[in-house]
Amino acid sequence: MGITNLFEPLAMGKLRLKNRIALAPMTRGRAGTERIPNNMMANYYHQRAGAGLLITEATVISAQGNGWIDSPGIYTDQMIEGWQKVTNMVKSTWTPMFLQLWHCGRASHSDFHKGKLPVSASEVKLNGDLIHTPLGKKPYETPRALSEDEIRATINDYRKAAINARAAGFSGVEVHAANGYLINQFLDSKTNLRTDQYGGSIENRFRFLKEVIEAVSEIWPCDQIGVRISPNGVFNDMGSEDFRETYLYVAEELNKYNLAYLHIMDGLGFGFHEKGEPMTLTEFRAVYEGIIIGNCGHTQKDAEERIAAGNADMIAFGRPFITNPDLPERFKNNWPLNPFEDMSLWYTPGAKGYTDYEPYNSK
Repeated sequence: MGITNLFEPLAMGKLRLKNRIALAPMTRGRAGTERIPNNMMANYYHQRAGAGLLITEATVISAQGNGWIDSPGIYTDQMIEGWQKVTNMVKSTWTPMFLQLWHCGRASHSDFHKGKLPVSASEVKLNGDLIHTPLGKKPYETPRALSEDEIRATINDYRKAAINARAAGFSGVEVHAANGYLINQFLDSKTNLRTDQYGGSIENRFRFLKEVIEAVSEIWPCDQIGVRISPNGVFNDMGSEDFRETYLYVAEELNKYNLAYLHIMDGLGFGFHEKGEPMTLTEFRAVYEGIIIGNCGHTQKDAEERIAAGNADMIAFGRPFITNPDLPERFKNNWPLNPFEDMSLWYTPGAKGYTDYEPYNSK
């Protein structure tokens, strides 16, 4: 079989990727109550290192950022040591690994914060199903708006997390600005009702992400920093009427930084709001010159088509990678995929539904 678009090598700054398949960041809830990465997690990522790029599950930058049971963190020495186990195991595969930096913002609950309310850009409640907290399922709460001093402190938390990611042995970091979490809450007019320098105009709503990138770039070269956005997403009760104007501006501004990549949730996996036609990778390619990673619900066929058309340089795969740790090999050899629709074991503790999927046996 000849080399297809997905299996062409790719230069990403100083890094050389063996193919154009990325492991999408997926929260799996295996870090335990102390949020310390472990040997089981190291095995999980090592199993999937056939990808050209590994992007870790969302990893909280501070205790304030917590909002998901048993997700990992990167804000203590023990967490750094835990992630070192992961990066050390992956090193032998020569696959670069980026740590995704995360703050849940309003998509959290006071049960995670010793009774203190979660924080956000503004006091806008997440209207959605119950949230899983350490004390059971509960309704979402109206968050507290961060003060400007607290915003600056949070930006410094991103900077410290970037320092810790370097100490943990990663190849780069991805700033999570998607899926209704804190940075996304600043970007979208639906959740950002501020009247100070961080709210109102698109330029002001972009300011928080801009200052996070600039803080992280004090630690990492820009070509080892990725950013993830979800222009069409409604997950976590998002979706603003001015989404197209907002995210074209965001992409134009990010284009100035020579980032490792812009990771765009362009597919159907998180739904679309009903405010107009969903944005496409073609629109983003018109304003963004660097590497674009497309994501969310893509098949091998449409991944190939997007790369061939020049609208994406890589495609990130999530759900298929859960049950097919050897996904690139299956794509390359046209081997069948294990089904990946059953979510019952996605977030449960233990190896079952996590590291117990066998590679394809072609004999």
